[in-house]
Amino acid sequence: MYKIKHILLVMLLATGLYSCGSNSSANEDFSTKPVSVKLATPLGGNRSDIIAASGTVEAVKSAQIATRMMGTITKMYVDIGDHVKKGQLLFTINAADIEAKGGQVSANIAQAKATLVNAKKDYDRFTTLFKENSATAKELDNATLQYKAAQAQLNAAKQMRNEVNANMDYARVTAPFSGTITQKMMDAGSLANPGMPVLSIEQPGDLQVSTTISENDIDRIHNGVVADVHIASVGKDVQGIVTQISLSSAQSDGQFLVKISLPQKQQEGILSGMYANVSFEGKRKVQDSTQQIMIPIKSIVHKDELSGIYTVSANNTALLRWIRTGEIVGNLIEVQSGLRANEKFIEQANGRLYNGVPVKVL
Repeated sequence: MYKIKHILLVMLLATGLYSCGSNSSANEDFSTKPVSVKLATPLGGNRSDIIAASGTVEAVKSAQIATRMMGTITKMYVDIGDHVKKGQLLFTINAADIEAKGGQVSANIAQAKATLVNAKKDYDRFTTLFKENSATAKELDNATLQYKAAQAQLNAAKQMRNEVNANMDYARVTAPFSGTITQKMMDAGSLANPGMPVLSIEQPGDLQVSTTISENDIDRIHNGVVADVHIASVGKDVQGIVTQISLSSAQSDGQFLVKISLPQKQQEGILSGMYANVSFEGKRKVQDSTQQIMIPIKSIVHKDELSGIYTVSANNTALLRWIRTGEIVGNLIEVQSGLRANEKFIEQANGRLYNGVPVKVL
């Protein structure tokens, strides 16, 4: 009986040790199992001299109409699509307070004129008396001062009237140039504030395309370059000319604003606001005539504003490397820095990659 118990105990211990050993091995294999990856070498390609961009058709001459005074819009005289002439009344602002002030100014002017007439009479009388030695020099000086003060008071009242008239002009907003009303942000009854747009007006018949060019290509463009403009919505291809190039990208995240004028004879059917594809040939510098380093877009990983790729370290682990990308050609993207032309990178992985994970090259 003792021998049977001893044998059973030995068998149980052996089974427990084998079970523990098996679990430990399984955990170890799970935690260190490498990710199968496929490596590739960057592709080379000749740098294209064609610069492609997208833009929007806009009027060369346009303006947002606002008022310089706060008040309720009493009447709107135009609507979207209306053609207006320069100086035409567009809308009016409630100016009851200005009109009241205008009445007060008129009264002040009348009073100042009466004061000036009396002061002039006193000045003339004392001038005559002084010549006849019937008035002292001090009396003449006092009359002269009162006369000059009355003149100054009348001038001040007239300047106040000019101010009132100017404010009345602000209450009657007119078109700055002949054109078409393209937007109406407010209507009668709305409260207008200084600088807040009420209407938009554009001058038809003179269109341009506004686009942006990256800092990598802006040095290849200059005024007078011919641009091929394709407007898909109307199926038109137009050749334009670069007329304006912004010299700063501080407010546009590294993109430089470029304006392209469109020939008036080819503007039929093209409307402001239409989407346009722009391409033009820009001369590259001699040092830019090297081969591009191109990799598949699908190999790129993104984190916030950064772009990177995975390479394989000397210890056969994944290593994330940040790169700087350039132009896109089909399903390929240019690597401007961070990867050499003959350096291998992980093109595809059969699992999740992260820094330090073991990899197995297929």
